Amino acid sequence: MDIRPNHTIYINNVNDKIKKDELKRSLYALFSQFGQVMDIVAMKTMKMRGQAFVVFKELASSTNALRQLQGFPFYNKPMRIQYAKTDSEVISKIRGTFGDKDKKKDRKKKAQDQVASVAKKPALGSANTNNAPTTMQVPDNPPNYILFLNNLPEETNEMMLSMLFNQFPGFKEVRLVPGKHDISFVEFESEGQAGVAKDALQGFRITAQCAMKITYAKK
Repeated sequence: MDIRPNHTIYINNVNDKIKKDELKRSLYALFSQFGQVMDIVAMKTMKMRGQAFVVFKELASSTNALRQLQGFPFYNKPMRIQYAKTDSEVISKIRGTFGDKDKKKDRKKKAQDQVASVAKKPALGSANTNNAPTTMQVPDNPPNYILFLNNLPEETNEMMLSMLFNQFPGFKEVRLVPGKHDISFVEFESEGQAGVAKDALQGFRITAQCAMKITYAKK
């Protein structure tokens, strides 16, 4: 493949039966673990069905996401991921603004400002650092192989949570609580494996408003 690495990745073989809003939220939840996502483009037109673009702020983030998620079973279909042909041409052509660099710069700056205004979420594997939010110190129970999640947004579903947690070794299943959209249980094979996922995703934001709180479930 002779396409040069860049900040934008192109995804195809996406399940086109998923509603656009849910698709974009799920893509954001999955890809934002690798770095700051500036934009996601997913359209339901005939020409763009089953395809999406994810724009990262950092080149390293797009490269890491491409390697880690190649073939990932996203809504039961393996994603095919490659770098977009250029960083901006594909996106601007889709939006009908190709060649209008001033507008493009303004839009990019606005997107950066919007992202900067949202509280930072921990990147995968880095939530244990000194930069971890101190506000996420929640009362905890003794270690357990089952995690208890709360403060989840209303649109949370089993697929979103599975995508977040199944990249950690030992993941077994997600169990939603009927009638309560804001809580869930996630089961691992061992307490240690559950602890790794708990530390990595503590405070992760599926949406800008809801920082996920994770504790060990009561035994």
